[in-house]
Amino acid sequence: MRIEEEIKATGVMELAAKTVINIAYTSRSLEEPFKTFLKEYDLSTQQFNVLRILRGQRGKPANLSTLQERMIDRNSNTTRLVDKLLKKGWVVRQVCANNRRKIEIFITEDGLQLLKTLDPIVTEKNKRSVSNLTKTELGTLNTLLDKLRS
Repeated sequence: MRIEEEIKATGVMELAAKTVINIAYTSRSLEEPFKTFLKEYDLSTQQFNVLRILRGQRGKPANLSTLQERMIDRNSNTTRLVDKLLKKGWVVRQVCANNRRKIEIFITEDGLQLLKTLDPIVTEKNKRSVSNLTKTELGTLNTLLDKLRS
């Protein structure tokens, strides 16, 4: 369905505005079902992102600034996210042995197990979300989105 029909626009939209609205609307339409899915696991999308970043560290610690740099949603309160994950037992926080002012954050075995459970489900959900596009179209879309952010 065209974006004009989705938002019930009554007039002709200027192309730049239409494009920005279309991207924002599409983003929300992909995010909402994913948020609902993660709620079943007592996770927010931002917490899920932090866990995946920590897993990507492959046993090496991350600090708050590393997490903040790599977050998809950079407006997130990283300290609060880590605190919530800490309470759930999915991360641990410790003082760096070499620099006592530095706090290191690691994913726990429980956090890794959670991601292991979620990985195939998320992979399938992602595939379904883009199933009406060909591989060529997906490549083109990614190229255009990268270009748009440049």
